[in-house]
Amino acid sequence: MSKFLKYILIIFVITSFESFAKENFFNEAKNLFDKGKYEESKFLFQRNIVFNPKDAKSYLYLARIYATEDNEREKEKNINTTLLLEPDNEDAMYMLIDLKLKRSDYTKVRELSGKFQIICSSLCNKIDSIKERLTNSEAKDES
Repeated sequence: MSKFLKYILIIFVITSFESFAKENFFNEAKNLFDKGKYEESKFLFQRNIVFNPKDAKSYLYLARIYATEDNEREKEKNINTTLLLEPDNEDAMYMLIDLKLKRSDYTKVRELSGKFQIICSSLCNKIDSIKERLTNSEAKDES
């Protein structure tokens, strides 16, 4: 019976340490991100993804970091991963709409705007801005 208890205790300690490490990487990475230390935070967000590959927040922060580096390809890849894991993530949806507007992909912007209106809770004030930018961009392309 005592061997069984030892095994249970070992498993409990290992799983507790793993969950603490996962949370610790994300929190530390977010703190660095908030201080503008993007390179260091990028490493920790990537490390967090190794331990928790379904953490949509880490992918979203990586997309924000790549946006500051003007790395559109990696930004889009991480936004898409965020939306794959959390289809209702309005921050990621807004970032993707913005990216598609810059690329003049108006069909995709209209599609995403419809979804955005359904899921928005804190960024609903951006809907009018999206529509206005879409209309202005289409008008520029026609002239």
